[in-house]
Amino acid sequence: AAPQGPPVYVDLAYLPGSWSARTVDEEFFRRVRSLCYVVSGDDHLKEGVLRPLLDALLTGKHQWGVDIQVTLIPTFDSLVMHEWYQETHERQQELGITVLGSNSTVAMQDETFPACKVEF
Repeated sequence: AAPQGPPVYVDLAYLPGSWSARTVDEEFFRRVRSLCYVVSGDDHLKEGVLRPLLDALLTGKHQWGVDIQVTLIPTFDSLVMHEWYQETHERQQELGITVLGSNSTVAMQDETFPACKVEF
């Protein structure tokens, strides 16, 4: 366990994908307080650890004790994400968490991919 210290405040935190996502727990969200969290990693391994990661965000954010709006930005579509969003929507609102969804796409060279714009 890491020694206790003051939380770190950032504008944007990129959450790891695949099996590394298992390292993100409620302690992470208590210590790393971000305006935006990017959830990436559209793969079968991420699906297994996604729900605990999302629940850890709710638990960790609850312990902040300050009213800071947080935006969660998933970079992929996921059944687990949809279920979590629907099941915890009221709690998200209470905690000031917004989940961005986007049907926008960006075309670069010969490639098209989903995207959203985040401004600070």
